[in-house]
Amino acid sequence: MDPDEILLETESAMEKGFDYVTHEFAAVRTGKASPALVENIDVEAYGTPMKLKQLAMITTPEPRMVVIQPFDSGTTKDIEKALKESKLGINPISDGKLIRLPIPPLTEERRRDLVKGIKQMAEEARIRIRSARRDAMDAIKKASKDGGIAEDAAEGYEKEVQKMTDTFVKKIDDAIFTKEADIMKV
Repeated sequence: MDPDEILLETESAMEKGFDYVTHEFAAVRTGKASPALVENIDVEAYGTPMKLKQLAMITTPEPRMVVIQPFDSGTTKDIEKALKESKLGINPISDGKLIRLPIPPLTEERRRDLVKGIKQMAEEARIRIRSARRDAMDAIKKASKDGGIAEDAAEGYEKEVQKMTDTFVKKIDDAIFTKEADIMKV
């Protein structure tokens, strides 16, 4: 395999790991309303599981209120059921047409639990990045052994992979810092 191709695949895999963690962070409740809190909740509607964002318009008219307006009022009960069963821990209020989710303020204990959760998510993303690094290093070593890359060039590629790894780990650390500050802010 071409060394430049190895680097591109590695960068792509690391980028996916980072995108995963930022997507997961968006779903963590910080005490203020955000459509990202609920948009990817699975709802059993029309006999198949669907994402909430496919079934309703989600808005945040107030800082502590998420309003869900189903496109089809027949799915309101299904959406309510999915929200109650979700890990959000918020009871929806429905009037038949609109579903309101009042976002309660977080307690100090709950904030600490959420921070633990995001750190665990971040560690999973770091593992993905380190796995991509290991795969790239193995591919470079194999190409070097097979004669596809000179030894000194292989060292340069390995340094490039390590630099890429360090960059993505730092991006994850920065994302944790930002999210933690957002969660702990009262």
